Formats: sequence, structure tokens, C-alpha cells
Amino acid sequence: MARVCVLGAGAAGLCSARHLLVEPSVERVDILEQASQLGGTWVYTETVGYDDFGLPIHTSMYKSLRTNLPKEIMGFPDFPVPESEKSYLPAKDMLAFLQLYADKHGVTPHIKFNHHVQLVIPKAGPSGELWDVTFKNLVTGESETREYDYVFVCNGHYNTPFIPSIPGLKEFQGEVMHSHDYRVPEIFTGKTVLVVGAGPSGMDIALEITSVTAKVILSHHLKEQPKTVFPENLEQKPDVVKLEGRTAYFQDGTQEEVDVFFLCTGYQYNFPFLHQSCGIVVEDNCVEPLYKHLVNIYHPSMCFIGVPYYVCAFSMFDLQVRYYVRSMNGAFSLPTQQQMEEHWEHEKQERAARGYTKRQAHMMGPDQERYYASLATEAGTETLPSVLTKIREESTIRFFHNLTSYRQDIYKIIDDNTYEVISNGKREVLC
Repeated sequence: MARVCVLGAGAAGLCSARHLLVEPSVERVDILEQASQLGGTWVYTETVGYDDFGLPIHTSMYKSLRTNLPKEIMGFPDFPVPESEKSYLPAKDMLAFLQLYADKHGVTPHIKFNHHVQLVIPKAGPSGELWDVTFKNLVTGESETREYDYVFVCNGHYNTPFIPSIPGLKEFQGEVMHSHDYRVPEIFTGKTVLVVGAGPSGMDIALEITSVTAKVILSHHLKEQPKTVFPENLEQKPDVVKLEGRTAYFQDGTQEEVDVFFLCTGYQYNFPFLHQSCGIVVEDNCVEPLYKHLVNIYHPSMCFIGVPYYVCAFSMFDLQVRYYVRSMNGAFSLPTQQQMEEHWEHEKQERAARGYTKRQAHMMGPDQERYYASLATEAGTETLPSVLTKIREESTIRFFHNLTSYRQDIYKIIDDNTYEVISNGKREVLC
């Protein structure tokens, strides 16, 4: 009978616990969450920097955020987001959905809130490998170490800002800020803001702050220029080459005086609680060695839920957990360490041959459906319906080319392959 420790009570941790709690081979499930509530990145707080216990604020949620994917593909396979008129929801609705999910499946009572994970270290046990997990009760200040058979790492990857290396950044004489600390647009009133990065947050925030700024410069290297018609006070530029004083120099030879250098450059994977003996290394945002972006190859009784990105996140979490739990209960056996290593090396080489950089090691996008199928086939379980990836791809295109109004689109799933979308009053059935 296995004792399992789940690190984090965001969507990935809640999904892990939901399946573990009904697994007959599991005796105990402890969910360690350093915040005072569940939800992870979906929790909004106006506080930035550090919390009352001196720990870095986890969430990167800003006040106006609405989902950038329709709710129809944001639920779990057996627990969809409740019906409502709109497809794109505010963050508070997604947080309420996660609370509903946790309560419905009896997960909430197993969460240890205000518990900060300090150290995870493997050790030899009488019949195999075990784990010592040391955590601190932030309210009492007391630390405790418990022994587990399995560790599910579910701490998310939208909390540790990635700061690119740009000549002159440290000496920049204006303000420097990362989107992790962005909450409301009013802080930029009347200023000239250089937004670096055109991912979902960069595009969204750049558009939002045009309502209060003197000028917004959106710097990016998208291969295809967005067709979105932006307000007149937003100008697009290529990558920043260097900064001097308050002047930004761009690849096209132009320069601009700016008040704020605003980094919307994404995040990096960070597992500060893992002892080096866990064997996990993060280099250029590549977490390795992981089999199927999921299993710690050196210590297979540790898994990482939610590492891949550009995916149908909650559904993928569910599939990853079902896969791993089936390996725990003997429904199938994981490959040998050597076989897993060979698979990982082959995948890296294959992705590199297709133009992926090391930093894009866990980016799925067009590869996601193949990834889902590989997990399901090996574990002998159900894969995710293709309609999810179809909607994701469709809505992503609409995001880039119709940023100002794409959230007014309404989606409906018809079957595993077909869906409809209502956009600008026109109904279209797609498959």
C-alpha cells in the first residue's frame, strides 16, 4: 500500500490527488500547498514580491485576466467546466471551478495548506526506493520529515520569471519589471512602455495598457506578424539589441526612449526543494532526464505532472496522472532505465532535427496529439479526443490575428472530432 506525497494544490496537484484517492493500491495521500488556498496560478492577489512568510509570491495572475483558451477545452475529461454563455472566462471562475472539482472528489480535506516544501531526497528502503520529504508548517514554524513511496511534483511553471540576457539591462535607467508582478494597468499611466515578448501575456497586457500609456512598443520576433489592428499608440518592433540609459536599440536599426522596460518573457522551471541526488537538472529550461516529459528516469517513483506547454492543460494533467497511476498499480510496467534514457535522447535529437531549440524541449503545440496518444497507448488507457487539439489550434490562430475581439467567440463541442464556433454572429461547424 503506497504512501504518496503531492507537491502543490494547483490544477495538476488536485488532479493527481483526485485519481490517487480512489486508487486501491494507495494508502495515504498528502498534498502540500504553501499558500492558504488551492488553485495555484489561478489565485489572484494584489501583493507582489514576497508573502507574509517571506516566500516569493507564487501567482502571476493579473486582475483583468480572462482565459486565452475557451472553457470547452479547459476542463478535465470527466469533469467539464460548467455551462455558461461565454467561452472565455475570468480567472475567478476557473478558480471556483477548481474548488468545485476538489470538493466533488474529496480532495480538499487532504490538503495541508500553509505547508512549504523544503527538501525532497531519495533513500533506500527495505524493498526499494523511498522518499524523505521535509516541509514546514508556516503558521507554527515547525518542520517535519515524512517518508513516502511516491512523489508527484506539481508545483507549476508560471512562477519563476525568465530574464533574458540583454546588454545594458542591469544599467537601464528607467523602470524594469516582469509580467509576474503585473496586476493593473494604472501603474503605467502616461508612460512610454517597451513590452518585450508577444506570447499570450505579452500581447494581452500590451493591448490592455494602451488605454493608459503615452505609447506602447511591442518588441517580438514572431515569424508571422499578427493581423490584429492595434490602437494607434501601439507600435511593433523587432528584438531589442541593447539598452543605454533610457534608450532601447532594435534589430532594425531604430531606437526609442522608454520609461519602462517591461519583460513579458515567460517563466522557467524551478524545483528548489529537490536535492541534487534526485538527479533532475534544469538547463536552458529543459528539465531532464524525464521519460515522456513525466517520469524521473533515475528515480521512477517520482513524476512531474504538467511540464509540457502549449497543450490542453487540465486534460493533459489527467492523462499523465492516469498513465502514471497505472504504472504504480501494475497495469503496465515502465521501460528499464536504459530504455527510458534511449527514448529521451532519441526524442531530443528528433526535435532538434525539426528545428526545436533546447529551450523548447517541452513545447508541444502541433506535437501534442501525438504525445497524448503515446501515453495512452503505452498505459492501455483512453487518449484525449482530437476535438480538443483542433479547438486549441483554431482559438490560438484567432488570438494572434483578432486579439481585440476573439474572446467574444463561442464554442461548442459536438463530438470527439467536431465542434462549432460562433464568431461575429456567424455559426461554423468544423472538424
